[in-house]
Amino acid sequence: MDAGDSVVGNILSLAIKTLLIVYLIYCSPRIIKWFKVTYLTIGRDLTALMRLFKTKYVLYKMRQRDATVPKIFRENAERHPDKIAIHFEDEAWTFRQLDEYSNRIANLFLEAGYQQGDEIALFMETRPEYVGIWLGAAKAGLVTALINTNLRGDTLIHSITCVESRGLIYGQEMATFAEDVLVNLAAKRPSLEFYHFGDEARKVHGYEVKSLRKLTTEVSDELPMSKFRGCFTDKLFYVYTSGTTGLPKAAIIKHCRYLFFGTGCNMLVGLGHNQTIYTSIPLYHLAGGAIGTCQMLVFGNTLAIRAKFSASRFWTDCIKYNATAAQYIGEICRYVLTQPESQNDRNHQVKICFGNGMRPNIWREFKERFNIERICEFYGATEGNANVVNVTGKEGACGFVSQILPIPLLNLFYPVSIIRVNEETGEAIRDANGLCIPCGPGESGEFVGKIIEQDPTRAFDGYANKDASEKKIIRDVFKKGDAAFASGDLLTIDDLGFVYFKDRTGDTYRWKGENVSTTEVESVVSNQVQLSDCVVYGVTVPGCEGKAGMAAIEDPNQQVNLVDLLNKLRRALPSYAIPVFVRLVKKIETTGTFKLPKVALQKQGYDPQQVSDPMYYLSSKENRYVKLSTPLFEDISNGQIRF
Repeated sequence: MDAGDSVVGNILSLAIKTLLIVYLIYCSPRIIKWFKVTYLTIGRDLTALMRLFKTKYVLYKMRQRDATVPKIFRENAERHPDKIAIHFEDEAWTFRQLDEYSNRIANLFLEAGYQQGDEIALFMETRPEYVGIWLGAAKAGLVTALINTNLRGDTLIHSITCVESRGLIYGQEMATFAEDVLVNLAAKRPSLEFYHFGDEARKVHGYEVKSLRKLTTEVSDELPMSKFRGCFTDKLFYVYTSGTTGLPKAAIIKHCRYLFFGTGCNMLVGLGHNQTIYTSIPLYHLAGGAIGTCQMLVFGNTLAIRAKFSASRFWTDCIKYNATAAQYIGEICRYVLTQPESQNDRNHQVKICFGNGMRPNIWREFKERFNIERICEFYGATEGNANVVNVTGKEGACGFVSQILPIPLLNLFYPVSIIRVNEETGEAIRDANGLCIPCGPGESGEFVGKIIEQDPTRAFDGYANKDASEKKIIRDVFKKGDAAFASGDLLTIDDLGFVYFKDRTGDTYRWKGENVSTTEVESVVSNQVQLSDCVVYGVTVPGCEGKAGMAAIEDPNQQVNLVDLLNKLRRALPSYAIPVFVRLVKKIETTGTFKLPKVALQKQGYDPQQVSDPMYYLSSKENRYVKLSTPLFEDISNGQIRF
C-alpha cells in the first residue's frame, strides 16, 4: 500500500468513525429510552408471550383434531359427569344433566326433519336450558341466532329474519313480545316454526306454537347419530351488535372463533380449570354467551348464572355459589360500587374479576373495597379477529402492545395495531405510500386486527349481511394488498405500550378547536354526581364550529346541585371539555349489556319544545348553568347568545 492509499484510508476511517459518533449521539436518547422500556416491560411481555404461545398451541391441537364445542364438552361430561356445570337460582345442573338435555334438543330437531346448516332463533332469558338449547342444536349441526331479549317490534322481526331462521324458540317471559310479532313473522317467513317454553302446545293468532318443554320429554337423551357432525370452521351461532346506530347486525361466530375467544381469556387471564365463575351477563351477548360459557363447556369450570343482573345481589350470589371469579361488562362494576357498604363486600371468595368496560376512575376503589386480588380487563369487538388483555392488572388499561419489538416483527406474533385516524370521521390517515400510520406513545387511534384467511382464528367472518361485513374491512394497512378488521374504537397507548379505551370513533367531537372524548367526560361527570348514569354527546350549535358538549344525567329526584357540579368540573376538566348543556332525566335506559346509548338523546338535542326534561346551558355572561327556556333556545339558535 503506497502513502496515497494510506492517507485516503485514514480519511475514510476517520469519516466513518465521525459519522458513527454523530449517529450514536443522535440515536442515544432513543436507545436509552428503548433500554428503559425494555427493562420495565420485559417481564410483562414474556409472561404474555408464554401465555400466548400456550393459547396458540391449545388452539393448534384443537384445529388438528377438527374439534367443535360439542365434541370437547362431551369429553368433559365423560371425564367428570357429576361435577356441577351450572348454578342457577336454587338449581345445580351437572355436566351429565346438561349433556343429556342437549342430546334431547338435538334429537328433537333431527326427528323434526332439520338438516345440518339449518338455522333457528332463540329468544329467551338466561337459564341453564339456554345453553342446552344452542349446544344441542350444534350437536345436530344447526346454527342458533341468539336474539337480544330487549328487542321489540320491527327490530325483533329484523333480527329473526335477517338470518335464515327455520324455527323460533321463545321463553315464557318473552311470550308477549314474541307473539306480538308472530303474525308479521309468519307473513315474512311462512315456513317459520314456533316453539315456546311452556308445558303445552297452543294456538296463537291461528298459528301452532309447539311446547319445547313437552317435546324434549318425548325424545331420547342418548347422543344422536350425528355426534361427529361438524368441524372446527363451521358456524356455531350468531350474536348481534347492539344496534345503537341502526338495526342490529348478526355477527357470525364459528366454533374456531368461540374457542379462540374462550381459550385466549382462559390462558391470558389465568383462569385454569377449577374455578366457579359468576356471571350476570346476558347469554345472548358474546361476553356471557361465548367467553363465559366456554370456561364451563370447554375448560370444565363451574358457571353460576343469573336471569337478570342485580347490583344488590352481586356479592350475595357470589357467596351463595362459592364463586372464585366474577365476570363483568360495561357499567356492572359501577352499579355494584354504588350499593351501600355491607359485610358481603369482603365475605366472598372472588379473587379475580375479568371483563371489559371497567372505568379507570373506579378501578382502585372497586379493587380495594371488595378485596379483589386481580382485575383483568380485556378489549375486543364482538365480530373482531383480535383482542388485547391486561395481564398485569395495570390500573385503567385494557391491554398492551409490546414496545420492544419493531412492528413488522411484532405482527408475526400478534398482528394487531393502533393506527392514526381522523377522530371525527374515523377515516384512516395514511403516509406517502398509502399505508396506515401506527400510533406512537401518547397518541390515540383505531384498533385494528390483521385478517389472515389461512388462520381461522384470524379470519374475519363478518356478519350475515355481506355488505355490512365489507364496511368493517380496511385495506392496505401494514403493506399493499393486506386487509384488517376495523374495530371502530379509539384506543390510546402510553410510553410502556399499555392501551386504554378512549371512545368510539364518531363519539369524539370537536369543540373550541379541541377533540373531546365523551367517555372521559362521562367518567368525570359521573364521579361528581355519586356515580349516577351519565351520557355525554356533541350537539350542533348554529354559528359555532364543531359540536358543543351536552351531558344527560340521571337525576329522578332533582338532587344535582349544578353550581357545585360546575365548580368540580372546572377543577377536573379543561374548559373546552366542560359540557355546555346539561339535561336532567328521570331514567337513562341502558342496553342489555349495560351500555349507555346516546343516539336518541343526541337526536333530541336541547330544544325545550321537543324535550320535557329540565335543561340548562352554561352562560358565559352569568358564569353558571342557566335553565333553558324557549326564548333562550331561540336566542341561541339565532346567534344572540354566543359561546
